[in-house]
Amino acid sequence: MFLGLQKGSRVRILAAFLFVAVAAIVVRLFQIQIIDHGKYVAMGESEYVKRLTIPARRGLVYTLDSGKPVPLVVNETIFTLFLDPKIIDEPKKIEDVIKKVAGGNITSDIKEALKKTDSRYQVVAKELTRKQAELIKKEKLAGIGFQEGTRRVYPEGGLAAQVLGFVNGEGAGQYGIEQALNERLKGKDGRLESVTDISSVPLTIGDKNINQPAEDGENVVLTIDRNIQRKTEQALKAELDRISPSATGSVMVMDPQSGKVLAMANFPSYNPAEYNKVKDAALFSNAVLTNSYEPGSVIKTFIMATGLDNGVVNPETTYYNRDYITVGDCGKDCTIGNAALGHTGNITMQTVLNYSLNTGAVTVAKLLGGGEVNKSARDRIYDYYHNRFGFGLKTGIELYEEQGIIVSPDDPSGANVRYANMTFGQGMNITMVQALSGFSAAINGGNYYKPTVVAGAMKDGKYKAAEAAEPVRTGVVKPATSDTLRSMLQTARGTTLAGQRDEPGYRIGGKTGTSETITTSGYTKASTVASYLGFGGGNTPKYAIMVRVQCDGLSLEGGIHAEPVFSEISNWLIKYMKVAKE
Repeated sequence: MFLGLQKGSRVRILAAFLFVAVAAIVVRLFQIQIIDHGKYVAMGESEYVKRLTIPARRGLVYTLDSGKPVPLVVNETIFTLFLDPKIIDEPKKIEDVIKKVAGGNITSDIKEALKKTDSRYQVVAKELTRKQAELIKKEKLAGIGFQEGTRRVYPEGGLAAQVLGFVNGEGAGQYGIEQALNERLKGKDGRLESVTDISSVPLTIGDKNINQPAEDGENVVLTIDRNIQRKTEQALKAELDRISPSATGSVMVMDPQSGKVLAMANFPSYNPAEYNKVKDAALFSNAVLTNSYEPGSVIKTFIMATGLDNGVVNPETTYYNRDYITVGDCGKDCTIGNAALGHTGNITMQTVLNYSLNTGAVTVAKLLGGGEVNKSARDRIYDYYHNRFGFGLKTGIELYEEQGIIVSPDDPSGANVRYANMTFGQGMNITMVQALSGFSAAINGGNYYKPTVVAGAMKDGKYKAAEAAEPVRTGVVKPATSDTLRSMLQTARGTTLAGQRDEPGYRIGGKTGTSETITTSGYTKASTVASYLGFGGGNTPKYAIMVRVQCDGLSLEGGIHAEPVFSEISNWLIKYMKVAKE
């Protein structure tokens, strides 16, 4: 009896054990097949599904050559080398081959990468040439793969470097047009997923295979004319070399009838292909757009335009010049003098521009206020400087730009003396692009165009120009004001030696500027900024040019150090653009 019970108990115990074991297996299978199904599918796919990104080709950048697009930035095919540690069977040979062929292109420790057997993708070298990639492929080593990519090549070297910018090691645009239009240029990467065998060889087409092609970036055409750009850079560098090895400068050339930028040069500069060798990041910035400064006497062009447009002056309007003028009722502290002395007595507004007389510019401001620089005068000046000519406002150009500062007439610091100083370019900060855009509106009949460096795009090998731009503002000044101003500037230039060197039969005019720089103790004449703002063409201005040069520790003058750059470019443009005589 006892033995029977013992035998039955054993059976029941064994049955219970088997039940528990089967239940555990069922529970485990339920967990694997139902609860963790996605997890194990993903683990399986990681073993036999190869996933690769198909990089988009970055769009090219073109410049214009007499209206015809030519490449300024192109792509060169390069390769990224990656390892799949799971299937590598000759680690030592792989390491030796990569070190021998890739050399300086190796980006990570190969031995460490080989140890990461839980990974299917370990990048060990970048920017390999096609030849390097082919040499490695010849070894037919399992577990090595290549991704095709591109890098930027610059057929024109450092031409227009600050306009272009560069593409960094991660493929993102930095500075210039590369950053400003990065979304348009970079395109959209594609995706490839393929079922493979243990050697990463695709097996067959199936529902696990995905091939999403990349969408290449847009090919952009700039308004920059490469011949004008090259001439501009050469003329600027030659003058800076003449001044001092440490002199710096910028030049901008614009079509005043459209706002198209024909050239934008800065020196010193750099080569975008070697951006990683640049030690001073300031070289990457486009000073034409980012360096706001007190522009000096080139602003007399704008106060004269304001006076002409309001009917308070004309070229023959006279005032008595004592070489100084007072503003307000605060004595000598508000006395403003001329830099050019000796033109005393009754003189005309034309003479004011001829000899760049501060007292004449302040006189225009007084006339705008009915005889004094007051709230009425400040309001009118602000309306023209800020609202019409765009000083202290971003122009909207595609590239990064600073805003500058024009103090409101209602601001406590925007007092009468400040506004008197603003008539000859002190007490305000603007950029060259603001000055040249406003100047273009003043001389083209009163139409303000947004400056632009984008002319259109290349599609299927054909140039598609952007639609002709409409003025952002019309009636900036009256057409009659614009005509008179051009004549005054042409006469003013004709009184200088530079004017006598101009090609005869053309209308070329301009205004010098010499601005003192500010130190902790106030304005100093020891370091000045020299500038020139002018135009050229026939009855219709064909180009407008602004030049700015400076050198720490040197007192430069607009008529001596900036104007020669204008003259050289202007005389060259007359021939290059085949401008018709009047």
